[in-house]
Amino acid sequence: MMPGMVDKSSGDWARPAGLSEATVAQRRIAAACETADRFGPVRVVAGADVSMKWRDSRGPVHAAIAPLRWPAREPMSPGAATCIPDIPYVPGYLGFREVPALAAAWETLAGRGVRMPDLVVVDGHGRAHPRRCGIATHLGVVLDVPTIGCAKTLLCGRIEGELGEEAGASAPLVDRGEQVGVALRTRSRCLPVYVSTGHRVAVDTAVEWITALCDGRRLPLPIRMAHDAANAVRRAAITDDAPQDGAA
Repeated sequence: MMPGMVDKSSGDWARPAGLSEATVAQRRIAAACETADRFGPVRVVAGADVSMKWRDSRGPVHAAIAPLRWPAREPMSPGAATCIPDIPYVPGYLGFREVPALAAAWETLAGRGVRMPDLVVVDGHGRAHPRRCGIATHLGVVLDVPTIGCAKTLLCGRIEGELGEEAGASAPLVDRGEQVGVALRTRSRCLPVYVSTGHRVAVDTAVEWITALCDGRRLPLPIRMAHDAANAVRRAAITDDAPQDGAA
């Protein structure tokens, strides 16, 4: 196990016995989350995303960590892994399906001896979660790496105030009286993304990073890279599973 990672055998972070145990685990992970900046110079920033068969709540999860050198924006070879989840999809508990596969993808990067990402942007929520434990927080605490959540849809809370139509417009995302993130318009007249602290990154810093990484697109470049890489892993797995010519 890499230094700083949560011991997978020490608790229910990956394989809770049921939803009650999963809820307890999420609250412990949320309590361990750091919401202030604690990271050094960023030389490599990565995206994290998964791909799976539509409506297949128990099938394999194909995960990718896609790094690029910063500020050159030079893509590096992604780390990837495919895992069979232990629990079906349940809204609000996505981390228990996806984090084990993403952690495995992270370990494939580490095994290459390359510089590891200094910051990871995750396709999903961080603190903007009913129990403050979205997938970006779950992954960040487990790996003990700085993470940012960047989600395409709301999971909890509401946008407070007016969100302008111009690129760069933002408004607080508030849940039960607590600001849990920011609604950010990354492209004019385009649907916003929802940015939140994952782990070891303050929300204002997270917004700055997402803005810098979007290149005029709705989603940041590292997430787009990870999305493509995860889909490629899924397609390769489907091809590997296909019957060969002449097979009995």
